[in-house]
Amino acid sequence: MTPDAKTLYPTSTEEASAMLADAAARGLTILPRGGGSRLNWGNPVTACDLIVDTTRMDQVIEHVAGDLVVRVQAGARMGDIAAALAKAGQEIALDVPDDATAGGVIASGLTGPRRLRYGSPRDLLIGVTIVRADGTVARSGGKVVKNVAGYDLGKLFAGSAGTLGLITEATFRLHPLPGARSYVTASYPSSADAARAVADASGSALTASAVELHRGPAPDGPVQVGALLEGSQAGVGSRAADMVALLGSDASASPETPGWWLARKRVPDGGTLIGVTFWVSALESVLGTIAGQAREFSLTPVVNGSAGAGIVHVGLGPSADPEVAARFTGALRARLSHTRGGVGVLTAPEPVRAALGDHGGMTGTVPSLRLMKAVRDQFDPEHRMSPGRLFGQEA
Repeated sequence: MTPDAKTLYPTSTEEASAMLADAAARGLTILPRGGGSRLNWGNPVTACDLIVDTTRMDQVIEHVAGDLVVRVQAGARMGDIAAALAKAGQEIALDVPDDATAGGVIASGLTGPRRLRYGSPRDLLIGVTIVRADGTVARSGGKVVKNVAGYDLGKLFAGSAGTLGLITEATFRLHPLPGARSYVTASYPSSADAARAVADASGSALTASAVELHRGPAPDGPVQVGALLEGSQAGVGSRAADMVALLGSDASASPETPGWWLARKRVPDGGTLIGVTFWVSALESVLGTIAGQAREFSLTPVVNGSAGAGIVHVGLGPSADPEVAARFTGALRARLSHTRGGVGVLTAPEPVRAALGDHGGMTGTVPSLRLMKAVRDQFDPEHRMSPGRLFGQEA
C-alpha cells in the first residue's frame, strides 16, 4: 500500500458510486476498508491509490422483526447492530468482534464458533448492494431493486476480500436470542480421544451450536473440547446434563465462556496464523499431523478452532524462525492432502511471507482458481480493486 494513498469516506451507496466512477476514469487502484483489522490477512495489495473507508456508512437502515430480517449499511459495527437487534430479542448469529463492520465480516468471510449450527456470513446473507469498480451499482437478494442475472452477489462477495467491488449494504436473516447458554467442556489426553469426543458432540441429537477445541503450546499436550448448547433455560439444563454424560466423567457444564474458547483465531503480534480445513472424520489425523510436525520442527503451536465444523487454526509465535515456519506449513500441506480440505496462511510477518514462496505461498493450492479469476475479470477487468489481495502479483 502506498503511504500517500488518499482516503475517501462515503456516507451512502450513491456517494460511493460517484467516487468509484471517478477513480475508474482516472485509472486509480482502490482498497475497500471497513474496520481494517484484517487488512494484514492474505496477500498484501500490490498497489493502492485510494482507500474507500465505509465506517461513515454506519446505519441500521431497516429492521423487520416480524420477518427476522435486518438491512444495514456496510460500515455499521457488529456490536452496534447487535445492541439494536437485542431490543427485539434477535441477533445475527455470527460470533465476530463488536468493532468489525458488516461489510468487512462479509468480505473477509469471518466466522465464529457457532458456524457449526448457523453457518458463515454467506449463509445468513439474503441481500446485498455492491458498487463495481466502474461505479455501477447492483443489488441482489432481499429488498431487490435490480438483479444481476446469473450471479448470487452475496455468495460471490463473501470472502472476496474487496477484489470484486465495494459492499455498501447488506440484508441478514436473523435468529431469536437464546434464553440460556451452557458450555460443556472436557479435557482429553490424546488426539484420538479428543476426535471421538468432537464426533460424539457434533453428531448428537442434543444439537450443539458449536463444538470447539484447544491444544497447546505443548504439541502432545491435553486437548480441551467444548460444546455450546443454546435454547430455553429448562431445555439447555437438561441437554447440558446429557452432554456431560456423553463426553465422559471429566466433563462439566457452566454458563460461563471458557477462557480458551475466546482464543480462536488469535495470534501474538508478529506471529503466524495457519488455517486448516478438513472432513471431521479426519480430525484425529489432523491433530496428530500438527503435533508430529511441530515436534519435527521444534515448534510450539497453539491449536484452536471449530473442530465440529472441520476448521482449526494453528498459531505460531513471533519468535518462530521464518524458514522453519514456512517449511512447517509446507509439510502440513503435503501430509494433510488426504483430508479433502486445505492449508492456508491467514496472516504472517513479512519474513515468513517471503519464505513461503517455495512452500505454496500464502494460499497453497486453491480449488477452482481459474473460475475465481474469470469471475474477477467479469467484475473488475482492469484489476483495480485490491490488486494482488487474493492472487498475489497480477498482470
